[in-house]
Amino acid sequence: MFNFTPLLGAQTYSKASQSLLEFENGIKVLVDVGWDNGFDIRQLAALEKHIPSLSIILLTHATPAHIAAFAHCCKHFPLFTQIPIYATTPVISLGRTLLQDIYESTPLAASLIPQGSLTSLDGEIPVSASPDSNILLQPPTAEEIASYFNLINPLRYSQPHQPLPSPFSPPLNGLTITAYNAGHTLGGTIWHIQHGMESVVYAVDWNLTRENVISGASWLDGGGSEVIEQLRKPTALICSSHGITQNPQAISRPKRDESLVDIIRSALNKGGVVLIPSDSSARVLELTWLLENTWRKNQGEEVFRTAQLVFASRTAGSTMDFTRSMIEWMDENVTKAFETDIEKPRQKRTDGRKLTDNSDIPDAPTSGPFTFKHLRLVESSSRVRRLLEKKGPTVIIASDASFDWGFSQLVVKQIADDANNLVLLTSPFEQQDGGVSSPSSALWKIYQKKQNMTIEKGKSQPFEWISSAGHILRITNLSRKPLDAIELVTYQQYLATQRQLQHVQNEGAAKLEDSNDVIEDASSSSSSSDESDNEQQGKSLNFSSRTLQQTRNKAAEDKEAQGVNALLRKPGFYDWDVRGRKGREAVFPFFHKRKRADEYGELIRAEDYLRAEERDEIDGRDMRDTTDEKNTGLGEKRKWGEISKVDGVVKSNGKRPKNRKAITNGSSLQESSSESEGEEEIVVGPSKLVKEVFTVPLNLGIAYLDFSGIHDGRSLTMLIPLIRPRKVILTAGTEHETTMLADECRQRFGTISGGSDGVLTPVNGERVAASMDTNAWTVKLSRGLVKKIQWQEVRGVEVVTVMGRLVTTSEDETRDEQKRKRQRTSQGIEALGSDGLEQNQPPTLDVLPANIAAVTRSATQAVHVGDVRLADLRKILQTSGHTADFRGEGTLVIDNVVAVKKSMDGRIELESSGNNTPSFQRREIESPFDLVKKRIYEGLAVIAGG
Repeated sequence: MFNFTPLLGAQTYSKASQSLLEFENGIKVLVDVGWDNGFDIRQLAALEKHIPSLSIILLTHATPAHIAAFAHCCKHFPLFTQIPIYATTPVISLGRTLLQDIYESTPLAASLIPQGSLTSLDGEIPVSASPDSNILLQPPTAEEIASYFNLINPLRYSQPHQPLPSPFSPPLNGLTITAYNAGHTLGGTIWHIQHGMESVVYAVDWNLTRENVISGASWLDGGGSEVIEQLRKPTALICSSHGITQNPQAISRPKRDESLVDIIRSALNKGGVVLIPSDSSARVLELTWLLENTWRKNQGEEVFRTAQLVFASRTAGSTMDFTRSMIEWMDENVTKAFETDIEKPRQKRTDGRKLTDNSDIPDAPTSGPFTFKHLRLVESSSRVRRLLEKKGPTVIIASDASFDWGFSQLVVKQIADDANNLVLLTSPFEQQDGGVSSPSSALWKIYQKKQNMTIEKGKSQPFEWISSAGHILRITNLSRKPLDAIELVTYQQYLATQRQLQHVQNEGAAKLEDSNDVIEDASSSSSSSDESDNEQQGKSLNFSSRTLQQTRNKAAEDKEAQGVNALLRKPGFYDWDVRGRKGREAVFPFFHKRKRADEYGELIRAEDYLRAEERDEIDGRDMRDTTDEKNTGLGEKRKWGEISKVDGVVKSNGKRPKNRKAITNGSSLQESSSESEGEEEIVVGPSKLVKEVFTVPLNLGIAYLDFSGIHDGRSLTMLIPLIRPRKVILTAGTEHETTMLADECRQRFGTISGGSDGVLTPVNGERVAASMDTNAWTVKLSRGLVKKIQWQEVRGVEVVTVMGRLVTTSEDETRDEQKRKRQRTSQGIEALGSDGLEQNQPPTLDVLPANIAAVTRSATQAVHVGDVRLADLRKILQTSGHTADFRGEGTLVIDNVVAVKKSMDGRIELESSGNNTPSFQRREIESPFDLVKKRIYEGLAVIAGG
């Protein structure tokens, strides 16, 4: 049994992806926890309902569409962190820096508390906040995000793994997951999930094309004509429909790279600023690598020698630090270049002189991949403003591609009025659901209209420069503001209600943290408010205090229920009475901390081996320091106000200055104390969202070059027939894209066994059955039948055909079997009644009587089981001394006499020139045709019918 339910992303403009896969016996697998730029908590309602029944979670890409809601779920859904999570190492590392960038760049990422949740538990107390209060949840800190990603179990490509289930999941019964390279992003994953007879391939957002840093998806084998055996003929192929409407790539990757350089060169020659909006951890790696090498190779040109190259992101330094440690995940050309770079420098010549360092070679890395010589990393808005004030040719790669948050929004406001400036879009942007137009979709519409278009000449090919003169761009600026007295009461009431609900629904699970909940300074300011509000506030506070007191009483009971473990689990609890206790209750507890390890041993902490200039500091704290700095206050209550010593003092308005250090690799853009004073301030404690809409007159140019690195229509229509799935499930695409690809599959792909019914297009929340439509039964084999069975091995699997008769399992046999299993236990078999023995007992397959077996054997032909790969057949024949080569489209030619072909349905076709056969027969020598036929049958299991 296999059912599929898309939770987000199906037939919608939203890029967010969440999918639920259900297997037999209640096994549920969640793939991806994506979120769109709206960060609407209501989109996670369907996911929240399934969390108590999830078995494992799989992650595919380190992009917002696939991982943006991960930290929110870990912080606000208590059971989420108890579920085993699996991903590749790049997805873990780059996903961490991505979410840190998101939460530091936009307050909306914390998500708004829904107005429907701002009600009292019993309905007696009216809500004091206004409908437009926009109260924010508490966002996870950088340390919390790092701890959440440390929970993820890393996997390598092509490594079959049998995961452990969550504490509230049924046994997985041999479920196996295997990650394969998906391209598109570093560490991107195609998941193969095997459970029983169900084989599911989950392939959303992949790229078959090999790029500079990211290798292509590992669909095809070495010959490039067949899909690898592990991904061939799955029960269901879950595929995204993105890119089906795009034209096939008319130019190769080198031509695409040259076109990008031509567009940038044209804008720099005009003295303008080129803004390339991108994500902060995935596709940006391809852009930074290409542009860094372009600057090195073209230092002879005046325009590149004087122009600045900048990557602006809140976590640019951390992203590049992690990337430098993952060379083995990159394309083999990057690995070879790095190995050559290590061997070349400082080798002695024959004349005794040494070669110069790689820093003198313009097209070689200074000390390895992603150690930049020309690219500068910027991590603060003050430095971005200062950079733009200097005026001059500059290329800025800024996050995010949507312009909804990040430095791209800041840069586009600064450069919008100059016609020499350029915004280079690297992917198409459609209008969001509900008719909401984002800045990125507005710029995309201007480009598609192609008004005021100029054809610019480049070295490789001409490109389109669209002028945006006369258009206006609406940009929404989001900021935090501390809650006022009335909103603070509502927020405390909401927290108290959520604590009680969590205790009722998930007894024994972790409750909401007390941090940022009890506000003394802010509550003291509320006491000085108007007298007219005292009565209402008093009622709300009485309700909150009553609920909090109940929570404290229950916490005291939990300490006793936890026993001696409360010494380690409960902060501030140090006294445990051991008098009258026995066993482990009288011994100080010990918890074994699980260490992360792979096939090479225990994983090391990379931050322990960083040089001083490479240390990743977050809020001024060295990440190598695992000690927990705590500045306790009076009564140790107000945790949200406890600021570390390096952070300075919180201002009276509830804010503290933001001061982050960027890794610049010797850049001249060093951050000074005067710059940090102008940096934006972070609101500490409960806050609300404030929106401010700006209208920016546009005059800059807009260009487009597809750098999204995702499959197009040609790749989809070429690969799906080669995979030959039984059923195709389309998700992660708009309604038009999904319908278009579904029609294409039904018309052209006859290899789908289900025909037109084999293509499924569910919408969000729709559950579809996609099992392999076969029936399987469990039977017991009698001892007489087992003695006659002769197993044959086919590609690591033993098979046999049996014929027998089904009989009911006798009670005596069941008693004997159970007695053998229980003979070492103290419980007797007499405790079991006969009714319990007969329940759920499988039937027994026994030997056929002799008269029936003779008739059946004569009427049944032998069966050949297995699959012959032409590549394996070629090796066998070459070992035997024959010539065997592939010619044409997958045709194997042996001794220039016999041709072997394999049809799409798996049938083997042999052709031979007949004029050679009689001569071999006269000399009584085995002909090449007979030899090849013999070798083919040797690779199959011949199973007799009887």
